[in-house]
Amino acid sequence: MRKEVFVVVLGLMGFFGCAQVKEKPLDSIMEKYIILEGDSLVQSSIPLDEVYIFGKLEFANYKEKLRYYILRRKTIKVYPYAKLASERLVELNDSLAKITKRRKRKKYTKEVQKYIESEFSEELKKLTRTEGQILVKLIYRQTGKTAFNLVKELRSGWRAFWYNTTAKLFKISIKEEFHPDEIHEDYLIEDILQRAFAANKLERQESVLDYDYASLTNKWNLDRKQKK
Repeated sequence: MRKEVFVVVLGLMGFFGCAQVKEKPLDSIMEKYIILEGDSLVQSSIPLDEVYIFGKLEFANYKEKLRYYILRRKTIKVYPYAKLASERLVELNDSLAKITKRRKRKKYTKEVQKYIESEFSEELKKLTRTEGQILVKLIYRQTGKTAFNLVKELRSGWRAFWYNTTAKLFKISIKEEFHPDEIHEDYLIEDILQRAFAANKLERQESVLDYDYASLTNKWNLDRKQKK
């Protein structure tokens, strides 16, 4: 079973100075302007990255709490592979855009695949069925495309069909998408990622999907209250 998870995921993955701040009085109004060292533009404020304030985790019962922590362990484990798949996909597309000859494009793609296999094959073989399914969802989060479609685009429709059929034997769908606005488990995965990013447990990579984490949190919290 783990071998088949590895085949599905590896088939896809083979293709893919701090500013100093100075404040100076502007005029008699005592307004201040800010000069960022190395920047000739005068600014009245400093743009900051968006910061989330996380609420305390609340669970209806022990079973729900246990489910969340199991999901967290699995999500944190497989996220680096989804991040890698996204990075490799960008690198591959950038490189292929510069290669005009079909034979050289095919050769380069095979070289990338061999590199990924030698570097990560042993780790991917250790994934369980549920970890493999979470990985498929995260690949969609990072690329905006299902694993099935990525394999279909980068290899062939028949091979993508074969991967999907084989995965179904172990209840894994590589056509799975990621919808944290509609599916509660997907929201929990997003929540886990955002908390891990903030705690520097995972390296942040923004999703290509169009959703707002704060709005999602409000939505699901309201839904929970209405069900009580």
